[in-house]
Amino acid sequence: MRASLVPASDMLYPLARNFLFRLPPEASHHLALKGISLAESLGFLALLPAVPARPVQAMGLSFPNPVGLAAGLDKNGDHIDGLAALGFGFLEIGTVTPRPQPGNPKPRLFRLPEAAAIINRMGFNNLGVDHLVRQVERCRYRGILGINIGKNFDTPIEKAADDYLACLDRVYAHAS
Repeated sequence: MRASLVPASDMLYPLARNFLFRLPPEASHHLALKGISLAESLGFLALLPAVPARPVQAMGLSFPNPVGLAAGLDKNGDHIDGLAALGFGFLEIGTVTPRPQPGNPKPRLFRLPEAAAIINRMGFNNLGVDHLVRQVERCRYRGILGINIGKNFDTPIEKAADDYLACLDRVYAHAS
């Protein structure tokens, strides 16, 4: 009988998951993102199999594939290149607000292992639109990029449009 080779990713995922699930959810979230960025900077993500091209045309844009990353994972644009190296057809970063804000009190991220899900009540915790724009300007990614904008929690609703316009003015030239 011949031994079959098991792809490294099939062995690494259970180990990484076991390790990350021993940490509080928000700590594992940040550690996983830093790990993805580190793996990309060291060239490890280039070793992953290529994502098949399945182009999609929508909204005047040409997406290399229909699988994208929604806003909320990388609120500050700190991990754009690492996430892009995973093969997404587009990335959406944010939600970003005009000024930095801490988000909701902790704990605010909860695992539901029985449903293979999480509950995210983080709020719009972010370092502000100026930080996000600097990160976008520094990244090498040139694919489809969406930037989700919001209002600061302490901005009165009657002034919300001012926050949206302030963010839009800063991010418009950087988003697809």
